[in-house]
Amino acid sequence: MSDDKDIRERFWTDLSSSPFLMVGLQDAHAHSVPMTAQLDKDADHCFWFYTSRDNRLAPGGPAMAQFAAKDHYLFACINGTLVPETDEAVVDRYWSKQVEAWYPGGRQDPNLLMLRFDLGTAEIWRADLSIGGVFKMMFGGDVRAELRDKHAEVSL
Repeated sequence: MSDDKDIRERFWTDLSSSPFLMVGLQDAHAHSVPMTAQLDKDADHCFWFYTSRDNRLAPGGPAMAQFAAKDHYLFACINGTLVPETDEAVVDRYWSKQVEAWYPGGRQDPNLLMLRFDLGTAEIWRADLSIGGVFKMMFGGDVRAELRDKHAEVSL
């Protein structure tokens, strides 16, 4: 089995280089929506999303997020809980011109909402093959044994 610490670190590295996820509420029948995670290297128990009060995620609650790394060598399904972030210092910390582009009223836009995603567990798959594995795949060989040890269920 893959070392859980290594796969968890790889997850955070990949997420920081491409912080885009699909997020949905667990008990809702609505589709997930693309969100950009705001990450803090010292807060590996949560991340944040700017959204609007009329977004389908705004009610918060138990949620799932799906992540595919930019190189498609790591995939994750994350469960956790979405809660409104009430600490104005956190809302200010991640505010940027890129975020402001989404809110006509700027930082004081009455529709602005920041959600914190308190992380539970994640199921993570690595799909990076060795050179030998790549050649096996190119010629129809069986690569399942090599990928077997690149899967973990971890607490985040």
